[in-house]
Amino acid sequence: MFVLELTYTAPLDAVDAALPAHVTWLEQQYEKGLFLASGRKNPRDGGVILAVAEDRARMEELVASDPFVTAGVCEYRVTEFVATKTVPELAGYRQTLG
Repeated sequence: MFVLELTYTAPLDAVDAALPAHVTWLEQQYEKGLFLASGRKNPRDGGVILAVAEDRARMEELVASDPFVTAGVCEYRVTEFVATKTVPELAGYRQTLG
């Protein structure tokens, strides 16, 4: 599992110009089952996505395709973690240490 932290690197008007394409991209990742939750940070200086993928290389490839990245308006920090505890609704994503 991954926590993806977006930090804006451009003024909000440039972020807003890329927002429709970013939202379409988000919807595509939800449809593929890769994203579990997402939203803006408060204050609005970026966002956070909870995601799943087979490995870090795949996740790095995915975030590089975000229209926010290709437009040059944000950077990602990718943090991988082992989800050993979850709410019942996310039980299918639980992992074991080993």
